[in-house]
Amino acid sequence: MKLKRRHKEGAEVSTESLNDIMFFLLLFFLIISTLANPNVIKLNLPNSKQSDQQPAQQVVLEVTADNQYLINKTPVPLAQLEDAIKTELARTNSKTVLLRLDKSLTIQDLADVMQIGYGLQVKMVLATKLIGK
Repeated sequence: MKLKRRHKEGAEVSTESLNDIMFFLLLFFLIISTLANPNVIKLNLPNSKQSDQQPAQQVVLEVTADNQYLINKTPVPLAQLEDAIKTELARTNSKTVLLRLDKSLTIQDLADVMQIGYGLQVKMVLATKLIGK
């Protein structure tokens, strides 16, 4: 008696749905990687809807549209700005400088002032104009 072997079917994996899953995973990781980027620079824009309380004694550096520098309303030339900030920080015992720059100034003017603050290792906060309400 000769028995015939049955032809067995091979196992198959359907991959049509895997393409959709891979697409959604790729999309998910692209979105998450842009949100979790540690190199993002956060800026306070010129207009804001919230204001925070400011400390009682602070160093305020104002730069007017015609490039006049004022520290706590006292005019200071650009060449002596770093020394004036140092003395004012020592007098108020603060490590924060509040920057008030005119809206018409360039980013380079802001960068020049912030470079001085970076050299002094102080925190510089850009003031914004409160809108709304």
